[in-house]
Amino acid sequence: MESKYYTQDGTVDLRGQPVLAAKTGKWKACAFLVGYEAFERMAFYGIAANLVVYLTTQLHEDTVSSVTNVNNWSGSVWITPVIGAYIADSYLGRFWTFTVSSLIYVIGMLLLTMAVSVKFLKPSCANGVCNKATTSQIAFFYTSLYIIAVGAGGTKPNISTFGADQFDDFNPHEKKLKVSFFNWWMFSSFTGALFATLALVYIQENLGWGMGYGIPTVGLMLSLVIFYIGTPTYRHKARTGHPTSDLYRVLIGAFTNRKLILPSHPSELHEFDQQYYITTGKRRIHHTTVFRFLDKAAIKKEGKDTKPTALCTVTEVEEAKLVLGMTMIWLVTLIPSTIWAQVNTLFVKQGITLDRHFGSNFQIPAASLGSFVTLSMLVSVPMYDRCFVPLMRKKTGNPRGITLLQRLGIGCVIQILAIAIASAVEVKRIHVIRVHQIQGPNEIVPMSIFYLLPQYVLLGIADVFNAIGMLEFFYDQSPEEMQSLGTTFFTSGIGVGNFLNSFLVTMVDKTTRRNGGKSWIGKNLNDSHLDYYYGFLLILSVLNLVAFIGASKKYIYKREAVDIEEKYVQMEGKPLDVSPLQV
Repeated sequence: MESKYYTQDGTVDLRGQPVLAAKTGKWKACAFLVGYEAFERMAFYGIAANLVVYLTTQLHEDTVSSVTNVNNWSGSVWITPVIGAYIADSYLGRFWTFTVSSLIYVIGMLLLTMAVSVKFLKPSCANGVCNKATTSQIAFFYTSLYIIAVGAGGTKPNISTFGADQFDDFNPHEKKLKVSFFNWWMFSSFTGALFATLALVYIQENLGWGMGYGIPTVGLMLSLVIFYIGTPTYRHKARTGHPTSDLYRVLIGAFTNRKLILPSHPSELHEFDQQYYITTGKRRIHHTTVFRFLDKAAIKKEGKDTKPTALCTVTEVEEAKLVLGMTMIWLVTLIPSTIWAQVNTLFVKQGITLDRHFGSNFQIPAASLGSFVTLSMLVSVPMYDRCFVPLMRKKTGNPRGITLLQRLGIGCVIQILAIAIASAVEVKRIHVIRVHQIQGPNEIVPMSIFYLLPQYVLLGIADVFNAIGMLEFFYDQSPEEMQSLGTTFFTSGIGVGNFLNSFLVTMVDKTTRRNGGKSWIGKNLNDSHLDYYYGFLLILSVLNLVAFIGASKKYIYKREAVDIEEKYVQMEGKPLDVSPLQV
């Protein structure tokens, strides 16, 4: 069979053989993947959404400790993918790294279900009041949580990237399909999160924590069976060694040549000819003018002692520039991730103090309001993909409608509005507390929990622009051989955002309690000043938006060139985001 019937991007099957384009990949393969993503998100949010409630009601932790522990665990779940992505890109590949990690994830879920179900592993309770957990019970519970974090480290960065690998960038039709991939991938993720925040949270508080954790555990195991049924349809990108080694070579080369003068034209720098890239299937990246000090790694040196292998090519230098550029953008995504961390922590604690009755008999779990984040995402994603993108595509000529960084910028603005509303609602809550002279930590404030609804909905809409935009941006802009690691810019940003929130909560609590002062985030939220903390986050968000705009204007998008059927084709030209954010 002629080679043109095979994929053109070098993807292979599990045995390393070329794969037929018609029988593999695309949405046919992704259909088996989205099921796992939905169940994994259901498991994660089934824990994260209500974890602060379990820690305070079952393990008797105070507000600051519970918020800190939830943030530290969530941060670990989002940080460990850095290790999982490195292992995938350098050693095992995405499929096998995912396979091993998913088993670890399931083991962690099984242990966590035991920790809240087996009598001697959980605190004993009588008349609805639980005794303080023993040291061994706490240790078993947190060990289970962090085993899940280890498992997530290998699954999270590789399953979405593996899904994106199912579309051939060298095939115009498949490349167009890929534009919608991350939108619909996140749609499946939101579906799992919605079930967790609507159903699992209620089950945990009313039918038992064991059942609430057991259901997603069974679902996760079922999704893995479905995933492996689809194995014959999957495409795999071949590993080419240790992708980070070229980064070190560029940095060392630039430092070694720091005293040399750059040539007047980039064509004088070391680079392989186009035929080399056609033969190897690699992608050549155009020279850019940013971070010019790195260009010194590609300066050709005359003399017998010069080793050609020690020279870096322009493409290798540009890959290092991409990583530096993405790091610059990554830094300005940390505050938005910190804002999002409030959904599973302080927003929940805030909701517990409010009137949660819906009708005469039903009481809404505070964590269930997080479902409105998911619902607003589920409504917004199809509208964004089917309405907003086609409309903007006609105006801009960009296949994505707007540039990736414009998408992130819009998300940041909506987040600022959300945290401003959260602060205003908290001001009203404190006013109601003063009017009714409420003092006790367990007294319910006569104010409906639905006052919190706008901040949840706006954060959901913001995530359609922000979260999905970040995932697509870091995958799209990563060097070809580092796309699993590149995706961890997204996950690690969320992780660091959680750690940052943990740090801010702790420092604000210590600072405001100093010299006998009243903590802004005390154990008794009815006698605290959470509105001041939200105001502090609002100021940080505005300052961060200014920094984001500055970083975006300096960022230059990746521009690749490949050869298809002996025709020179620019893969990333003006239509695909080569202009910086225009604000």
